[in-house]
Amino acid sequence: MKMKLVWALVIGLTWVHATEVDTQIEACKNGNVKSCLEAGTALTTGDNAEDQEKHSLGLELIRKACKHGEVKACDALGDNYYRDKHYQAAKPYLEDSCNNGVKHACEAMGTMYRDAQEIRQNDVLAREYYEKACTLESADACINVAIMYRGGFGVEKNRTQEKMYYKKACDAGSKAGCDSYTKMDNKDRGIEEPGFFDKLKSLFN
Repeated sequence: MKMKLVWALVIGLTWVHATEVDTQIEACKNGNVKSCLEAGTALTTGDNAEDQEKHSLGLELIRKACKHGEVKACDALGDNYYRDKHYQAAKPYLEDSCNNGVKHACEAMGTMYRDAQEIRQNDVLAREYYEKACTLESADACINVAIMYRGGFGVEKNRTQEKMYYKKACDAGSKAGCDSYTKMDNKDRGIEEPGFFDKLKSLFN
């Protein structure tokens, strides 16, 4: 009995969700740009993203919203193109989004230049985009900048800068950033890192 009730609720919620999307699509056809974005977002996320027909329709609706000046739709379009690995199509939207302060767009641009994703590899531009994403508190971007300073990728090696960016990653909530910063800071202050056997002994104290 309980299982039947659960399935009835699931089917009911799915029907309500589908009805809401249909309503938004109809509103989009009548010129409501925000409804285009909302319907498009619903069709390109969650389980709908796995359905190619729904995903394609969602992108079409998001493109329509972007074309009519809905900035968030343009952000979403770049994000979708990037996730679908259509990097050249994503690039102009990601650039605009990054300029508007969308951190994941800046991070994506950094990765495109770092990994040569349908674009000429350029460590200098990769670092610049990662630095911007780091300023917007992307912990992963901060770590990427630290690594670039450590390895001298697109910039001269600089231990001080490396340490600073690990600290920024730490401040943005990254445990890996905190661990790397602490390790460098301890070394700078002459504090010896515990060896393997010291760590093993501490487990029994």
